[in-house]
Amino acid sequence: MNAHASKAAQPDPTGRVRRGTRIRRFTIPGKSGGNLPELPEVERGRKLAEAMTGGRRIEQVWCDDDPIVFDKVKPDRWRRALEGKRIVAAKRWGKQLWLELDAPPHPLFHFGMSGGFKTPASTPLQLKSGPREDTSIWPPRFVKIRLHLDDGGELAMTDGRRLGRILLREDPEHEPPIAKLGFDPLLAMPSPKRFSELLRSRGGILKSLLLDQSFAAGVGNWIADEVLFQAGIDPRRRASSLTDTEARRLRARLGAIVKRAVEDDADNSRYPRTWLFHRRWGKQDDARTTRGERIEHVTIGGRTTAWVPARQR
Repeated sequence: MNAHASKAAQPDPTGRVRRGTRIRRFTIPGKSGGNLPELPEVERGRKLAEAMTGGRRIEQVWCDDDPIVFDKVKPDRWRRALEGKRIVAAKRWGKQLWLELDAPPHPLFHFGMSGGFKTPASTPLQLKSGPREDTSIWPPRFVKIRLHLDDGGELAMTDGRRLGRILLREDPEHEPPIAKLGFDPLLAMPSPKRFSELLRSRGGILKSLLLDQSFAAGVGNWIADEVLFQAGIDPRRRASSLTDTEARRLRARLGAIVKRAVEDDADNSRYPRTWLFHRRWGKQDDARTTRGERIEHVTIGGRTTAWVPARQR
């Protein structure tokens, strides 16, 4: 990643980037994600945050007085908690992302349905059904928090639908919401034996189980459908009905799909053309796989599910 700097200047509390402010410019490959931020999209955000903020000190904090997103914590509390702290690392578990500071409390972020990190010079991730963003405007629309750093850089989080959350936690990994999450498929995939045991201990419908964050943290709708499609398993089956062979196949595809999506920086244009992802959207009556198999859409657990009856048993 390349960094370009000009003369340093103090951040402008009005929200404008002053002429001469030193900005580190980061280009993270990829522009298009899924329909909502899932594990790959949040991991992309973590990479951006770590590249932008690692080792930097927070000089100034601006945050919106939004009792929903900030869980009733007022802006002055956020300023007292963060200003002067140094950012040690950016970490993630499932769809939860936090900045580890040199002293608690630490800011914990959840992007909700439309949120994400932005910097003045980064290319925003374009979600599959999200609106196009005007990248020439700073600060961006729907900004909720802005962290001004000691090198003149800046990290912001936006959330137009106000379904994300920004929280303060003393020990994020061991407090809710992270403490209530299941395994992270990228960071802590269970062994094949343990994965089978987890499936058998649940009596629910398989598609719904994959979306249950207390089972697999970070899996969302498109990943669940892709995993079941590639594993050849009917999404309507009970989780406890899977054989050991089917459970191993499901586990393998879950790990491989998440790993590939993360390696591609959540840029769906780089996903293999044979993936269901490219043909699952919009509930098209004539939707077909690359092999010509019919794609059907059903509702499971309140979520639209794309699947291929000819291949999934």
